[in-house]
Amino acid sequence: MRFRATVAAVSGALALSALALPAAHAADGGASYRAGVAEALARHTSGKAAFTATAAPIGDLDVSFSDFRIAKAVKVGTTNRVSTTVTFTLTHDAGLDPTGDGFATGPLIYRGSSDDPDNVLGGEDPATCVKKTATTATCKGPIDINPRETDADLKLFNSQAGTWHGAGLALDMVNDKSAVQFGLGTTLVQRVSTLTVNASPEPVKKGKTLTVTGKLARANWEDHKYHGYTGQSVQLQFRKKSSSTYTTLKTVKTDSTGNLRTTTTATADGYYRFSFAGTTTTPAASATGDFVDVQ
Repeated sequence: MRFRATVAAVSGALALSALALPAAHAADGGASYRAGVAEALARHTSGKAAFTATAAPIGDLDVSFSDFRIAKAVKVGTTNRVSTTVTFTLTHDAGLDPTGDGFATGPLIYRGSSDDPDNVLGGEDPATCVKKTATTATCKGPIDINPRETDADLKLFNSQAGTWHGAGLALDMVNDKSAVQFGLGTTLVQRVSTLTVNASPEPVKKGKTLTVTGKLARANWEDHKYHGYTGQSVQLQFRKKSSSTYTTLKTVKTDSTGNLRTTTTATADGYYRFSFAGTTTTPAASATGDFVDVQ
């Protein structure tokens, strides 16, 4: 969810988005829990920027996060909720039980700088942890992204596609302690892309000209439609009917509406397709090959 650099906003948002309330603390509906987290984080960061630009843990709970592993990219379309699993190692004081009802932990991802992020997202449920030693546990938790979110503080914006950073949050509700750690890794949150192709005429005489058209589009998280991706380099590729390998014939750029149009000479029966290598904000895509019978 989106945060501004105020401790109260940061704290409340972390509690709401990152962790679901453990069963043992759900009776009050979560209001006092969220307030407690806000108060704790406000205390830890008093007099400092809400998100200190450091990878060291912030807080009064003796924990730290390491081996933070998240997918290289998370591809988000216009309709379906997307979830990706994060694994991490939690190092803690020997007196803390990371599997107990009074403890909760989970991963976060944030867009922008740690001292003033544009958005922070977490999981609908907390991570589950397995004890490895008296002071370490391996944990696994979700990051949930909903492109249809209507809450202004949770909504994705197109400008937020690209690199996000990892963070971890831990809460000891029994002793009213907490800690958060930033700079744990990166992932790409990308706008899903689509790519089409059509080669004509079909069939065609050998040596004649084929016209190949298509369109490159990507998800718009704000109006929940797909719009053309303009000014992008896309490769026209061909593979013979008897082959499984595509060869690049030329590179074409999408126009102001994402459309593609080019020509090539028909040489043999085979499949034509457009292929897009992708960018940091938009994943790679290849159209399903269009078969052309050359006579």
